[in-house]
Amino acid sequence: MCGIAGFIYSDRTRPVDPDTLVAMAAIQYHRGPDGFGWQAMDGVGFSHARLSIIDLDEQRGRQPFISDNRQLMLTKNGELYDYQRIRADLTAQGARFKTKSDSEIIMHLYPRLGLERTLSFLRGEFAFALYDREDDCLHLVRDRFGIKPLYWTHINGGLVFGSELKVVFAHPEVSREFDSAGLYHQLMQTMVPGTTAFAGINQVQPGHMLSIRRTPDGRLNIEDRCYWDMPFPEEDAREQGYKESDYIDGVRERLIEAVQLRLEADVPVGCYLSGGIDSCAIVGLSAASTQGPVKAFTIGFDSVDYDETPIATEMAQASGAEQDILRVDADHLYDHFEETLWHTERTIYNTLGVAKLLMSRRVNQVGYKVVLTGEGSDELFGGYPAFRRDMFLHGLDHLSNKERAEWETLLAENNKLFKGAMLAEQSIEDAALTARVGFTPSCLQPWLASSQRVPALLYPDHRTALSDYSPGAAIAETLNPDALKNRHPLDRAQYVWIKTMLEGQILTWGGDRVDMANAMEARPPFLDHHLAEYAAMLPPAMRIHGRTEKYVLREAMKGLLPETLYKREKFAFMAPPAHTDPRKWRAMKTLASRYLNPDAIAEAGLLDVEGVSALFALHESSTTSAATQTQLDAMINHLIGVQVLHRHFITTDIPAEARRKAVELGWRAEQTGS
Repeated sequence: MCGIAGFIYSDRTRPVDPDTLVAMAAIQYHRGPDGFGWQAMDGVGFSHARLSIIDLDEQRGRQPFISDNRQLMLTKNGELYDYQRIRADLTAQGARFKTKSDSEIIMHLYPRLGLERTLSFLRGEFAFALYDREDDCLHLVRDRFGIKPLYWTHINGGLVFGSELKVVFAHPEVSREFDSAGLYHQLMQTMVPGTTAFAGINQVQPGHMLSIRRTPDGRLNIEDRCYWDMPFPEEDAREQGYKESDYIDGVRERLIEAVQLRLEADVPVGCYLSGGIDSCAIVGLSAASTQGPVKAFTIGFDSVDYDETPIATEMAQASGAEQDILRVDADHLYDHFEETLWHTERTIYNTLGVAKLLMSRRVNQVGYKVVLTGEGSDELFGGYPAFRRDMFLHGLDHLSNKERAEWETLLAENNKLFKGAMLAEQSIEDAALTARVGFTPSCLQPWLASSQRVPALLYPDHRTALSDYSPGAAIAETLNPDALKNRHPLDRAQYVWIKTMLEGQILTWGGDRVDMANAMEARPPFLDHHLAEYAAMLPPAMRIHGRTEKYVLREAMKGLLPETLYKREKFAFMAPPAHTDPRKWRAMKTLASRYLNPDAIAEAGLLDVEGVSALFALHESSTTSAATQTQLDAMINHLIGVQVLHRHFITTDIPAEARRKAVELGWRAEQTGS
């Protein structure tokens, strides 16, 4: 796990500045404090900040890699699993490996198979850049779910890429300004897939490869291709004839394999443990696979409504895990809000991201670099309340009146704490999303409700630029209609979540960015694509079975879970909203007084003073419902967030900061590279 960076110039003869490459590595030192390297050829430069997990030899495992014939150059972030088997097969074909690194298999697969066939062999979480000198083409590739980040942008006569936005901004020719639509989406929480808050800065989308080829007339030709998508089958194409026990056994078998592969490392591996069956299953399987105690890290909140410590402790005791509990006070989280946004590089609606940053720091402090996590289970097996709502509204026409009444009662009672966050207070219909998906997915409705308040919060110039803008239409446009056509409503609901909330939230500010802030690698076994492809073909009733969500997973893990966990309904893991605790509300207001006062708002030119004041007044009105307050809590976090982002990435001279960091670390171009 590391950080990567680089650029390609349209002019092959243009000199590559090694100091810029070193600075781009240094600004992401937190991702890879164990060493760095850089390489350049023909107007292409790569750099790499290394976190040593596989092959700990600093010199031998140093990236970027260059092939013996100097035709290929590679820099990679992430982990590849089952690489030993592939390595052995390649060796039998005559390949000669220089390192023990999992990354090196790409250098041998690509010349033999080409890029698309190579990707079919890569199993894990990764983002990499590969330059093919003979073809004069740079390939940027991101894993199937977007577990690892990868950003890119145009500059005059070139293209710059990196694992984080600050890495891209460290190139002195990259401009830094907010995009009006990007700002809008920061305030409503849900991003348009492939975009960021900043003008001209893009993401390589999950399951995509971007090929940048230089043309004879000195231009860069960019081709964006999808190499993998979540393969939900058409309703009449789903295989029939399987017994329930077959599905249960199939999930268990594939999850065990995914866990065992992710326990491979040359350093100790721990687990995150909350009160959900997802992380509990991972802890239990890890303990069984290692035949010894595992280190389990748990976040505890000082609110009984949100704290899952008792259930997590029950699982730790049942599996013999050594539990490490980090207890977080409500008012303490805002003390680290600004630091968290330096790493997330986008706004966050809930301070869970802050809590996870503090947890990754604890993991690092006790000597661990790797943890297994439960992310992805809800996406594969229908765990969120929004999925149940969509399945009830759009996929259960056959229910009797009695069954329908039972479902309505369940939906009304379920997850009351999350009204305004995970479920909208009132139904929202978006014409563009309904046209693309067949209905407006419930997972997007809370944020579409928030979006209605956004225009009044924007600085007039941004408001004018977005006078005819539809956020729902912008999101809908990115969704692949061929992946949605003729699919079951539950499949469609899960697909939309995977493309929006999973990549843009859970794996970003709730995952990689706050984990790697403290040089800690998180591995989510549920997002193993072999398991995901199997889960996609499961009948909807195996995912949501009557009142029970994640039914097939519960049954697959039944013998592993304590009875309390086996019977427990889904409880979304999040930090208490600010309005639920007077201390936390005061802490939030203190931070708001610094960033949302009239002078600060005027200086940044992003927000409208009157609109911000009106939103606070609405929040504090005695007639405002708790669900609306939860929604407004999120929006206030976003308002503070965009102001913090402005200070971090617009006001701060990032290229100068990157070079200063390189000097502080003692990283110099002459230490490595060509």
